[in-house]
Amino acid sequence: MRSLYTLKKYFIRHKKKLLWGFAFILLSNISSVYVPIIIRDSIDDLQKNISSDALVNYALLIVGVTFFSGFFRFLIRQTIIVSSRLIEFDMRNDFWEHLQKLPMKFFQNTKTGDIMAHVTNDINAVRNFFGPAVMYSVDTATTFVLTIAIMISIDPVLTLLSLVPFPILSILVYKLGKKIHKRFTAIQEHFSVLTAKAQENLSGIRIVKAYVREAFEVDSFRKLSLEYFQKNMKLVKIQAFFFPLMFMIIGTSMIIIMWFGGVMVIEEKLSLGEIIAFILYLGYLIWPAIAFGWVTNIVQQAAASQKRLNTILHVEPEIADTSETDSSITEITGTIEFRNVTFRYRENLEPALENINLKIPAGSTLAIVGYTGSGKSTLVNLIPRLHTVTEGQLLIDGKKIDTIPLGLLRENIGYVPQETFLFSDTIGNNIGYGLEEIDEMKIVSAAEISHLVQEIEEFPKGFETIVGERGITLSGGQKQRTTIARAVVKNPKILILDDCLSAVDTNTEELILKNFRQIMEQRTSIIISHRISTVKDADKIIVLNNKKIAEEGTHDELIAQGGIYAELYTKQLLEKELEEI
Repeated sequence: MRSLYTLKKYFIRHKKKLLWGFAFILLSNISSVYVPIIIRDSIDDLQKNISSDALVNYALLIVGVTFFSGFFRFLIRQTIIVSSRLIEFDMRNDFWEHLQKLPMKFFQNTKTGDIMAHVTNDINAVRNFFGPAVMYSVDTATTFVLTIAIMISIDPVLTLLSLVPFPILSILVYKLGKKIHKRFTAIQEHFSVLTAKAQENLSGIRIVKAYVREAFEVDSFRKLSLEYFQKNMKLVKIQAFFFPLMFMIIGTSMIIIMWFGGVMVIEEKLSLGEIIAFILYLGYLIWPAIAFGWVTNIVQQAAASQKRLNTILHVEPEIADTSETDSSITEITGTIEFRNVTFRYRENLEPALENINLKIPAGSTLAIVGYTGSGKSTLVNLIPRLHTVTEGQLLIDGKKIDTIPLGLLRENIGYVPQETFLFSDTIGNNIGYGLEEIDEMKIVSAAEISHLVQEIEEFPKGFETIVGERGITLSGGQKQRTTIARAVVKNPKILILDDCLSAVDTNTEELILKNFRQIMEQRTSIIISHRISTVKDADKIIVLNNKKIAEEGTHDELIAQGGIYAELYTKQLLEKELEEI
């Protein structure tokens, strides 16, 4: 229950509608509880003097009061239920906004399917708390208070007798509520597992088919679905016990009233109209009792879901603007400097980079080579602050990187990661993803630089061709060139290419690099590649080995050193000669 306290801001945000809703509940219930009084008076009056006019008057009065009650009931849903949908909208957007701010390591350690389950099922469960739970809580409370007050005015002793079974109900609700909370938490956690399985399976459908694992995956999903079904059945069994039990308790109260109330009518301590009104009011308590159990169920489910949401919402964004951020910085020229930089992915792990000292002048081109796992991608990921430097300093234009506004920093960096990713959208929109407004001229120009225009023009709809999920309809080389165009179209001050030409042939690579030489003159460029042919013309080349800079210099200088770079160059020359043979 404590987890639901964090929702206070949403109540405050929509308090006007909610307060109006509470007022309509009160007006509706006042109208509603007046009906048994009219019936009581009509029965007592008609016993003395039966007339058609009196019958019509009482009937019209009941219809009129019921109409007003129903009208206010309509307004309740237009305020409280609508508010709950607006709150759901706000929650989903706030949760999504929070996800965008979380560091890379969060997504590395959290399954996509788990996040999807939070966004769908958990938020919907919390929405039920804001809507039906809040509405029926206030509704049943006011109905209960008004009904009990009128019953006491008719006969206090009979009222007390009718309430005897209710303490038993309270104890049962308390005990069963705990079980509902526990079992619903288990359901939601397993739903995350089920969602993650579906998401991974659909994303990797080509691998599933290639390895003929369809039957295995169907069986695996069936087992998870069966377990999800069984967990739901455990909850259903409690609910199946819960609601009939409440009806039994209310029925017990009805028997008590019929017995003792009947005796009081015979002894003329109560009139016939009063005992009928009393029975009707006891009927009014049936819905609060049912709603009480239902609301308890909803609240426990919402508390379980909000607790799961809080595990993500309470994760503080590690990389964000702080009090040290200098808002007066409005532009970047592109000088980058690493001073004794050491980086660890976690405190208890060995450094991924160690004691890096490197200066990249604005407008120059740096190339990074090295064996797999030497830290090349890690090094460039520090520049757009995808990770934070553990020790030492990283400077941009002589200023500490964490003093530069994060939005400004990333706006001025064009980054092509090693793993290509395209959205299920048109190829034009994928290229123009980093632009505030789509500019067709810029998109075509960027595609020309990445040597992609001719192939795009051959597509059925040109730049409007849908590339499919993750760009499934494109070849590996086309996907890489699309991501290159996406980085170039921003016209960034810093351009980072992380082994993004590995899937293109050497001829296409040469054409792309030829186009790149023109735009690299105006910006700081960093190229990671395993191919020496890609990096040989860079102003400076560094070789990473064992998390450190092992060699640095120009192509000719590194060849003359006869170290790792020269060894890689010799191997690649030999491979090329063998291919030609």
